[in-house]
Amino acid sequence: MVIEKKINTASVRMRSLDPLDHSLELLHFGFRGLTVEADRFLETQGLSRVHHRILYVIARADEINVGELAATLGVSKQATHRPLTHLFERELVCYSRQPERHRFKLLALTEQGQVLEQAATELERRCLRDAFAATDAAGQEAWMKIMLSLAERLN
Repeated sequence: MVIEKKINTASVRMRSLDPLDHSLELLHFGFRGLTVEADRFLETQGLSRVHHRILYVIARADEINVGELAATLGVSKQATHRPLTHLFERELVCYSRQPERHRFKLLALTEQGQVLEQAATELERRCLRDAFAATDAAGQEAWMKIMLSLAERLN
């Protein structure tokens, strides 16, 4: 299989311990394949996957504070501190405070942050478009059902 050749050239030879192992590997390495170009782009900007995840969520939230961001990402507020500080320093993210909620920083992307987020996300969209183009509607629907089923386990 092609995936096995690609994986094994970059890592150790893995053997299957369970019939589902191949599916797990496809999910893991498929995600890496989805993000590889975006990650290379982000690296040229001095950023990483975690920065992109933060930018992605903030870009799609009307109003979001640090606690809500951390909850959406499934991490602690402490885990967001360093990358979020880096994004503030780079002037990719800014914050405001509402008088009635003065303790909360409402996060937003700056214009530069929007441009960077859109560029990184478009690289991932392009990868998904190519993958979806390689299958029919039934395959796309099956993929969506599987991903939704997995994501719903978070609830």
